[in-house]
Amino acid sequence: MDDDFELPTSSNMDEEMDIPEDDPVSPILKVGEEKEIGKNGLKKKLVKEGEGWETPSTGDEVEVHYTGTLLDGTKFDSSRDRETPFKFKLGQGQVIKGWDEGIKTMKKGENAIFTIPPELAYGESGSPPTIPPNATLQFDVELLSWTSVKDICKDGGIFKKILVEGEKWENPKDLDEVFVKYEAHLEDGRLVSRSEGVEFTVGEGYFCPALAKAVKTMKKGEKVLLTVKPKYAFGENGRPAIGDEAAVPPNASLQITLELVSWKTVSDVTKDMKVLKKILKEGEGYDRPNDGTNGTLFSLCAVKLIGKLHDGTIFVKKGHDEELFEFKVDEEQVIDGLDRAVKMMKKGEVALVTIQPEYAFGATESPQELAVVPANSTVYYEIEMVSFVKEKESWEMNTQEKIEAAGKKKEEGNILFKAGKYERASKRYEKAVKFIEYDSTFSDEEKQQAKLLKITCNLNNAACKLKLKDYKQAEKLCTKVLELDSRNVKALYRRVQAYINLVDLDLAEHDIKKALEIDPDNRDVKAEYKVLKEKVKEYNKKDAQFYGSIFAKMNKLEQARARKQEAVPMAIDSKA
Repeated sequence: MDDDFELPTSSNMDEEMDIPEDDPVSPILKVGEEKEIGKNGLKKKLVKEGEGWETPSTGDEVEVHYTGTLLDGTKFDSSRDRETPFKFKLGQGQVIKGWDEGIKTMKKGENAIFTIPPELAYGESGSPPTIPPNATLQFDVELLSWTSVKDICKDGGIFKKILVEGEKWENPKDLDEVFVKYEAHLEDGRLVSRSEGVEFTVGEGYFCPALAKAVKTMKKGEKVLLTVKPKYAFGENGRPAIGDEAAVPPNASLQITLELVSWKTVSDVTKDMKVLKKILKEGEGYDRPNDGTNGTLFSLCAVKLIGKLHDGTIFVKKGHDEELFEFKVDEEQVIDGLDRAVKMMKKGEVALVTIQPEYAFGATESPQELAVVPANSTVYYEIEMVSFVKEKESWEMNTQEKIEAAGKKKEEGNILFKAGKYERASKRYEKAVKFIEYDSTFSDEEKQQAKLLKITCNLNNAACKLKLKDYKQAEKLCTKVLELDSRNVKALYRRVQAYINLVDLDLAEHDIKKALEIDPDNRDVKAEYKVLKEKVKEYNKKDAQFYGSIFAKMNKLEQARARKQEAVPMAIDSKA
């Protein structure tokens, strides 16, 4: 035929035939092999293999060449004869159902012959004059390409068609600052907004809700066409004309061309929005400074930094006009918020770190090198990670080095404990134990050294946890010590303190009696026994009051019930 062959929609066919919505699984075929797709009689014969592994999805705009014939070979249509590929949206009912089901199993460049039963083609009515009723058809189809069209909100509110593929795989998040170009038109083509470059925070949005929704699905350099329903545009109210830009009528849909040029990654360092790190320049590789966790020692960082107040006043500048500023992470050599942010930086990275008072200089005024930081100030640091040097990892050390590293961490913990910095001391003790946790390669002498260090560090850490009122962890640490030394009086004593605060008084009594058996003259244990006895009396008194109150209430209820029964007249049998 010379005229365009209009493949009918499948909506009427579905109403007449009640065909189930089976999603066909793409069969694995060799060239020349034929297999059935789905459960409705559709067959596919592979003529030429395609490229890669991807296949188009529902909503994608596909481009094909095809030739359609009856089973006797009569040709009724061909895009090849017209030398014009045929385009349609897959799975939208724009073609017969056999096409929607078959083409979604194809790869780019693939050529296949589909044998389509009448139930998935033109059914009982056919398509006069070329296709008779109840005709089985064959289509020789080549999938030239497709353009991905995604329903990004899964409600039909925003369809995204990719015009230019982006780079890598990352997408912006709510905190990130994106730089985009866009152009928005009404469906009749009138311009309503345009920008050759605008920056905004994703979570705060810009222009209309669709922009923020879309950029979170895009890659760097990606360019898309958005079809936006009123819900994600300007809704029932529309938008008045602004300058040269046309008004957006109420309940109007928009066509928006959007390009994600770049973005700056913003991280919530402390997970409470009080320390934010915005990357101004990406760093190299994947490595970051370590902070002594997982059996490592600390990193020595060399940086350039400038610290500013909200009004732009510079209060500190280091590493720019002099030697680089060096410090060890997690050693309180810089303010807490900066310390935490630096741990997340790569070599060569430049970042802007915004730090609220809780992680900066707090509620007191703080004189710095170039200016005074007022109380309760949010501060801003522009920092460049020039380099950092990691000290040895635990797995890089020999056995003696591990013992020495554990001893060093224990001493650091002791200093911090005496200074009242219990949380930081606890971390030092934990790190010390990690160095010597696995001692299968240690000599007998080294195993003994490691055992003593484990006992000391876990005991000291239990003391930290008691100070921090983390009684459950204190109990666990004491139990670890007792597994190594069942007669350790300090471990029993501290576990008693934990049990008392956890109100496990029976367990506390068991431990304290055992401690007194081992060391009957220990003053601390005797004093704690008095505390325990007072606690037992206190809780017995409370229990007596509690149960006494319950029994009194129960007694009153019983008395009330008895009075009620006495007041009810006796019933007699009238037939007696």
